[in-house]
Formats: sequence, C-alpha cells, structure tokens
Amino acid sequence: MSTIRAAITGVNGYVPEYILTNEELSKMVDTTDKWIMERIGIKERHILREPKLGSSHLGAIAVEGLLKKTNTKPEDIDLLICATVTPDMQFPATANIISDKIGIRNAFSFDLNAGCSGFLYALNTASKYIESGLYKKVIVVGAEKMSSIVDYTDRSTCPIFGDGAGAILLEPTIENVGVIDSILRSDGVGRVHLHQKAGGSINPASHETVDAREHFIYQEGQAVFKWAVSKMADISVELMEKNNLNSEDLNWLVPHQANMRIIEATSRRMGIPNNKVMINIEKYGNTTAATLPLCLWEWEPKLKKGDNLILAAFGAGFTWGATYIKWAYNAN
Repeated sequence: MSTIRAAITGVNGYVPEYILTNEELSKMVDTTDKWIMERIGIKERHILREPKLGSSHLGAIAVEGLLKKTNTKPEDIDLLICATVTPDMQFPATANIISDKIGIRNAFSFDLNAGCSGFLYALNTASKYIESGLYKKVIVVGAEKMSSIVDYTDRSTCPIFGDGAGAILLEPTIENVGVIDSILRSDGVGRVHLHQKAGGSINPASHETVDAREHFIYQEGQAVFKWAVSKMADISVELMEKNNLNSEDLNWLVPHQANMRIIEATSRRMGIPNNKVMINIEKYGNTTAATLPLCLWEWEPKLKKGDNLILAAFGAGFTWGATYIKWAYNAN
C-alpha cells in the first residue's frame, strides 16, 4: 500500500494596511531606526488599528483567499486549526470564529498555542489527520494581532512584533512530496524568560495587574536569544542528518522571523547561503505563528514541485522544532 502524506496544496497570507515604521516608533518610545535595524533587523511592521477587530479578522481574510485560490468550497473542509497566542477571547476558540466567518460548517476546529512555534506544531498535528486517511482537506492558519499585547512604552519589545495571518491547505498525496519528517521539542523552564504575566488563572486580571502593565509581553532578551540561536539551529541540523540531507540538497530554509541575527546563525550552522533563506522580517517583523506561512505565501511563485524545504521555529514555552517538506506544486 502506498504511503499517504500530507501535502501543502495552497498558501495565502494577509497583513493589515497600516504600516508602523521605525521612524514613527521612535516618536513613541526611546529608540531609533539604526538601533532597531542593528539589533533586530526590522524596518516596519503592519498593525491592525481598526477597533473591535482581532486575530480572527486577519485569519478569516487569509483563509477566504486560500479557498478562492485553490477553488475549494468551505463545506469541503474537514478540519481547521488556528495557531495563535492572541485569540479574540479566552473562549470560544478563534478557529471556531474563523470557521463561522468563512462558512466552514462541516468541520471541527480548535486553537493551538505553542508561541512562535505554533504554526509548526499545528502543521504537524494537521498532517497526522491527513496521513491517517481520516480527512481529505485540512486548513492550518497562523493568525496574530500581536499589537494587542505589546507595550508601546517598552523599547525592548515593542519594535519586534507585527500583525498578520497566513494559511495553508493540506491534502493527501501518494507522491513523494508533502510533509516528510519533523522533530518538535519543548522545555517549560523557558517560561520564566518569555511570557505574559497576568490574565491567566494564576494571576487573573485586576485593577492592580492592569495598573502594573502586566498584560503585555514580558521578555528577557538575552536569555531568549541564546536559547533560540542554539535550539533552532541544532534541531534543523539534526533533522538534516536524520534524513541524510546536506546543504546542497536543500532548496529553501524557512526560518521563524524573530531576529535577523538568529536567522543568520541558523543558516550558517546549516551551511545554507543567504539566497536560499526566506527572509521578510524587515517589512513584517515578528508575527509569531504567522511568520512561516507568510514566508511561504511570499515565496510561493519561486517554489517548484519537489523542492526541499526545512521550516524551523523557536518560541515561548520554550518550544522549538523543524519540519522537512517536499513542495507539492508549481505555482505558475
């Protein structure tokens, strides 16, 4: 019997129209374009400024465009997974809301939170439903309104994050394409270095937590940087060795867009030249669970059937991982 794999058969992305530049940010907090570019590598980021709109708005636009691109009917979708750390609300799941907005009625849906590794975790979860033979069409969407949890008085974190969403369609194939292999890991010790202090069950929202500005991203930059550089690079190399791949075999590295120096360290460790690395951090910033699908969306016209890709991410938790994919189609 032929092996069933989950193949990406379509990708779409969306970012809000408003662009927050470094110049504008420098008027809000003590920073400069030079400081941000040297330390992070971000020039601008897209922000959802319209009131009463959240991550589901971004995700729904990305998914709606995906369905249109792939000529897929909403009623044909079996499952939708939304990777996010900025849900519209604690419950119901943002995936439920996206499904309702798009008219996906014959599926079940749920959210997955693994920080910046969320899309990678969701992709691997979704692929198992396809590989089992249970489902034929599964959508994975990474959707984040990071501006909703960014403290724009904190110069160490506010330049980093942007808003956006990216979505993929997974379908079964017996060809030698699709999701080939993955290594995913986590270590809860990292929670002390990167988290949101208040709003959860151990520290519920109160006047005191709001006054103390504890509902924003808290990050110890140096500790996170050191972990990210080593873990994202090491696990990518481990996946290459496991699948007998060398740098010449890889067509593209798709790294999480958190920091330009982390991206460069990972590509160097893997022996991948810059022209094989998808990088769009300069114009989108870190959109957390949306960074990987936004890269795939932007580079889709350059991807060829059979191309070898490694997707790599590191996020809060700590969570990290790498996935080896053979691209399943020619965009043009």
